[in-house]
Amino acid sequence: MTSAPQRSQTAGYVFAILTFAIFACQDAISKHLGALYPPVFIAMVRYWIFALFTIAMAARFGGGLTKAARARRPWLQVLRGLVLALQVVCAITAFSTAGLVQTQAIMAVTPLLVAMLSVPVLGEHVGWRRWLAIAAGFVGVLVILEPGADFLESDLVVPVIAALLLGLYAILTRLAGREDAPMTSFLYIGVVGAASLSLIGPFYWTPMDGEGLFWLAMVCLTSLSSHYCFIRAYEHLDAVLVQPISYMQLVLATAIGIVLFGETLHLNVAAGSALVVAAGLFTIWRERVSRQKAVIAPKA
Repeated sequence: MTSAPQRSQTAGYVFAILTFAIFACQDAISKHLGALYPPVFIAMVRYWIFALFTIAMAARFGGGLTKAARARRPWLQVLRGLVLALQVVCAITAFSTAGLVQTQAIMAVTPLLVAMLSVPVLGEHVGWRRWLAIAAGFVGVLVILEPGADFLESDLVVPVIAALLLGLYAILTRLAGREDAPMTSFLYIGVVGAASLSLIGPFYWTPMDGEGLFWLAMVCLTSLSSHYCFIRAYEHLDAVLVQPISYMQLVLATAIGIVLFGETLHLNVAAGSALVVAAGLFTIWRERVSRQKAVIAPKA
């Protein structure tokens, strides 16, 4: 008979797998919509629904909505919300221009960006092994991008910006998490994102037909369900256990891009992605080892 901790961990892995599987489907729908409608408009409507979801979740939080909205550093939470909203717009744009395969390959560098930024922003120590992994990961990105004289005019600029923004958002989230509850951070990304995009999105308002409305509803549904699963996964698992599973999104999104959208997995993208993923997994593993040592050291 399995113990309660084992059942809890199993549930955590199930929710984590569901999270990144749904994220991959959400990216595919976003690619489809982004090719037909302005990405800012799509992101705005998606954020309206997401904001209602975060408010409803926060209202059920211990202490209610008022307590959840009380941040130690509101400016940091607002900045997180703005960065993520911009990242979502860039990601939708990238999916429809550069494609799912290349965009996901480039965005797989996020854990390496977080490790690198953790030194100046969080004051954390990164050992030489992780620095080598970070360097190897960025070599993998260069292999994917094959930058040349015309790189700034290519479709790959937006995915790079999206990856940088996602890394910045992740590091700001870790910084905010030192003082604020997860529900506070969750509430702010929904409300700030919806408010900021509502200032710009109406200028891109585009009438939608029945099919467009259906897929818009689907992207909203996947957004809500993926974030719900994400929250549940973190209730049962530590972040270092969830992060490696995130690379499943790269595999699934790549498969969807090839099968449904006729994209091509070029050799340089496959080789670069393998290097980035290997470096990312090693970095995550080393971070886990470092944290375990930090916990054990005071007891020694």
